[in-house]
Amino acid sequence: MSDANEPTGSAGTSAGATGAAGAAEAPAGAGSGPGRRVRVVLVDDHRMFRTGVQAEIGQTERTGVEVVGEAADVDQAVTVITATRPEVVLLDVHLPGGGGVEVLRRCAPLMADAEQPVRFLALSVSDAAEDVIGVIRGGARGYVTKTITGTDLVDSVFRVQDGDAVFSPRLAGFVLDAFASTDAPPVDEDLDRLTQREREVLRLIARGYAYKEIAKQLFISVKTVESHVSAVLRKLQLSNRHELTRWATARRLV
Repeated sequence: MSDANEPTGSAGTSAGATGAAGAAEAPAGAGSGPGRRVRVVLVDDHRMFRTGVQAEIGQTERTGVEVVGEAADVDQAVTVITATRPEVVLLDVHLPGGGGVEVLRRCAPLMADAEQPVRFLALSVSDAAEDVIGVIRGGARGYVTKTITGTDLVDSVFRVQDGDAVFSPRLAGFVLDAFASTDAPPVDEDLDRLTQREREVLRLIARGYAYKEIAKQLFISVKTVESHVSAVLRKLQLSNRHELTRWATARRLV
């Protein structure tokens, strides 16, 4: 359930029972080296997911990761990142208030700080090319999906702290293809009418997911999924999910 209006979290948030995407427990200092520490802010509009990530990687003595703040929307994210100045921000792509790209835009001066740069690692359910390319162009150092294990996530955080670029398998290809071309991607006015959440639902519908499956994957209700689908059909002037699937496939969104 989305909690975009909840107060900004802080260090020591209580841990939940489940880890990120059911990931395996990370060993002490995974990928970090002896005694290393990294301060992290979690930005995601689903409290259950943030709690899971906190439980999975935020036990500092074991992993070397100290979660110093949390946020559920763009404004909260900018506020807590500015206040805590973490080394790494785990950033969801789809957020209330403008999305992860807006957080990156507003935090550009922090990323450019030569003395104490704040680096961003996108952590999202989406594996769509436009999402990956968008946040990388915005300044993120990498992009991993929420299927990542706890061990690999800890390792990715430390690698990003060191200035490395980190990607889940196959996502790096999107970035290489995008930056190999000097041509800007064409503007799709129809697609631009959709919100980021509507685009996410659109892609899952086009991939053949049932409403219940979409609701479970996005941590929203079936009724909310139905509302998003209705909005997408209305904005794109389509009649049913079969037309929607053809529309998405023609634009290589699937």
